[in-house]
Amino acid sequence: MLASALIRALLAGWIELGTDEAYYWTFAKYPDWSHFDHPGMIGWIIQLFSLNLLFDSEFFLRLSSVVIMTLNTWIMFRIGKELKDEATGLRAALLYTTSIYAFVITGIFILPDTPLSLFWLLAFWMAVRYLGSPTLTLQGITTTVGNNRYLILFGLFAGLSMLSKYSGIFLWVGLGLYLLCYDRRQFKNPSLYLALFISVLCCLPILVWNIQNDFISFRFHGGRVGLAGTLTPGNFSNELSGEFLYNNPVNFIIAILALIAIRRHRLPLDSSRQRLIMLTALPMIGLFLVFSFYRPTLPHWSGPAYNLLIFPSALWLGTTKTNRRKKLIVASIITWALVVLVGTIEIKTGFVPLDHNTEAKSLGKDDITLDLYGWRQLGTKFADFRAEQIEKGVMKETDGIIGNNWFPTANLDYYVARPLHMDVLGYGPLERIHKYLWINEKRGGFILNADYWYLADSHFFIDPEKAYAYTNFKEIRLLGTIPIERNGKVVRNIFVYQCHHLVYIPETLETENGKRNPEGLTDRMGGKTEN
Repeated sequence: MLASALIRALLAGWIELGTDEAYYWTFAKYPDWSHFDHPGMIGWIIQLFSLNLLFDSEFFLRLSSVVIMTLNTWIMFRIGKELKDEATGLRAALLYTTSIYAFVITGIFILPDTPLSLFWLLAFWMAVRYLGSPTLTLQGITTTVGNNRYLILFGLFAGLSMLSKYSGIFLWVGLGLYLLCYDRRQFKNPSLYLALFISVLCCLPILVWNIQNDFISFRFHGGRVGLAGTLTPGNFSNELSGEFLYNNPVNFIIAILALIAIRRHRLPLDSSRQRLIMLTALPMIGLFLVFSFYRPTLPHWSGPAYNLLIFPSALWLGTTKTNRRKKLIVASIITWALVVLVGTIEIKTGFVPLDHNTEAKSLGKDDITLDLYGWRQLGTKFADFRAEQIEKGVMKETDGIIGNNWFPTANLDYYVARPLHMDVLGYGPLERIHKYLWINEKRGGFILNADYWYLADSHFFIDPEKAYAYTNFKEIRLLGTIPIERNGKVVRNIFVYQCHHLVYIPETLETENGKRNPEGLTDRMGGKTEN
């Protein structure tokens, strides 16, 4: 645990924030009961560990991830010990540490999966303890003896999981399916309904915020998942290969072998807990795999389910011969070490050429490591560029930055605007700017006749002249280009534009499909006139 924490703490302070992480920084800067795309927990834990952004470096923004993953490792050990013995707990902790999803995505990066992982494992632990409690039947009602507190704690932690990320609902799906299929007598237990009530109470901030905002978050996520659309097998292969890599290829194979052992009734695990694991993990994995046939999905969405499959994996390893077990564990550790080491070196040096674009406006387009590199350099270079333009009288110190997509607008907000005390506003359809629609209000909205900076990154280039179709400003002109270098080579270009003299602030923002945004959200561009 200590070794893992030290490695992750070092990387948390060394590697720059990715596009998602910079966006979640805005959740802490502008906290709310909930947000357009996620519940509020991610912002609150960033506030907690950074002392309300008193310390707002990458390390402190990610500190909760370092602490929580360390705590999760101990929880994995305790659950494994509960399921069988200390050796099983140790193997579970090792497999968890070597999971790329656990070690990197929830243990270094700051994402909604970080708090989700903590409350998910705590809830599952409580469910395991509850199902392992002795039972007593009185007047036809079967209940655990003196351990309903575990069920109530399950309700609390499941509610906090949903307050971290909507996928926390799968905890109740798993327990509900188990009770429905194998232990319906529990539906007579009043503590079950108290646990459910506590979970609902935890989710009240999400419900209240959505009522106030036309249920926009539910409708947004409803559009991201579903079975409507064109069948795209390519998305499925991406999802499956992503799950294979994110959860460590060796661990993934061990999990498959453990599932086969369960099918053949060769796993030393009592049936109730075995069924709980399967009914919680497999529906989550299966649902996202099915969705991936029709819509783009992300492999880490099913990460919590794979964390649960670590327990049958640890139990299965205990049934194998000692030499084979040692080889598999060593292979898992070596795979993890190579991914972390090679990945870090690639981010910092780009020694393996991932991008082969040569055109200036598409340079770096295919290099995913650039999501985590070059932002600090851009902040320093833009400060000098901005000072020159202000001195020439081209721009003013009060001019802000606009962006028409939440990424990389949030990275520009954190790395470029924050040190210079500049405002960043989202100017685009709601489905692109996300939380920036609400941030615009907090920052006073747009100013008619004002000038704005627009920074177009060749890594994901969006031309402002096309984005704003010549109708929103009197003139849009290129002021210069800032090269971002890595290992002595230019790997991306930042094109700096002046959006001169804002002439139009729409009362409603058109979405990409031509439909109006919900009433109540459409008139928030707001603004005033500059004299």
